[in-house]
Amino acid sequence: MMKEKLENVEERIRAACERAGRNRSEVTLIAVSKTKPVETLREAYGLGVRVFGENKVQELVDKYGALPEDIHWHMIGHLQRNKVKYIIDKAELIHSVDSLRLAETIEKEAEKHNITANILIEVNVAREESKFGVMPEELDEIVEKIAGFNHLNVKGLMTIAPYVENPEENRAVFARLRKLSVDIASKNVDNMNMSILSMGMTNDYEVAVEEGATMVRVGTGIFGERDYAQV
Repeated sequence: MMKEKLENVEERIRAACERAGRNRSEVTLIAVSKTKPVETLREAYGLGVRVFGENKVQELVDKYGALPEDIHWHMIGHLQRNKVKYIIDKAELIHSVDSLRLAETIEKEAEKHNITANILIEVNVAREESKFGVMPEELDEIVEKIAGFNHLNVKGLMTIAPYVENPEENRAVFARLRKLSVDIASKNVDNMNMSILSMGMTNDYEVAVEEGATMVRVGTGIFGERDYAQV
C-alpha cells in the first residue's frame, strides 16, 4: 500500500516538474512522518525514503535514536525556543524559523555545539491568524538582523498555504513566496543563498512544484491519514 502511494507521489512530482520545464532532481520529497510509529518509518526507509519531516521535537529525538544514521531529519513544525537544544545537532534543516527571537536561540545553541545551523524563514504569506510565520513586510528586517549571525545559514523560505479544496487557489501564495526569495537573493545578503523553497503539502504539492518549490512536505499522500491517538 505504501509502495503504491509513494510511487504515485513520485509520478505526480515528476509530471509537475515536466509541466514546469524543471528537472525532477530539483525537488526533494520530505516524508512527513509525524504521529507515525518507528515501524512505519522503517517501511518507508525500506522503500528508499531518506528524508523525513517531524513536527514535534520529542518525536524527532525519539525516532532519530531508533532509525538508521543516513536519514536526513527536518524539523518542520512550530519550534519553541526552550526546545531548540534538543534538536540542534539532529535536524539537518529547521524549516519553521518564525521570529527573530527563535533565530537568536538557534544561533546560541549552534555556537555551543560549534556548528552552523541550516534554517528556513517561515513566511505567513496568506496572513492566516492560525498560522505562525513572519509577515512578508517583516522579512527584510529579519533577514538584515540574521545576516550578522555567525552560526546560522539561511537556505531559503518556507510557507504553509491555507487548506483549500482546489489547489489552484494556493498558486498565488506559492508564487508570492518565490518572488520574496528572488528579491532577497538579489540583495546578496551574508549567510543567505535562497536555494530552498519549502512549500506544498499533500493536497497542493503539484501546484507548488509548478511555482518553484524545491522541497515538498507530503505526509498523508505517503502514509495515509494520521492517527492522532498516537500523538
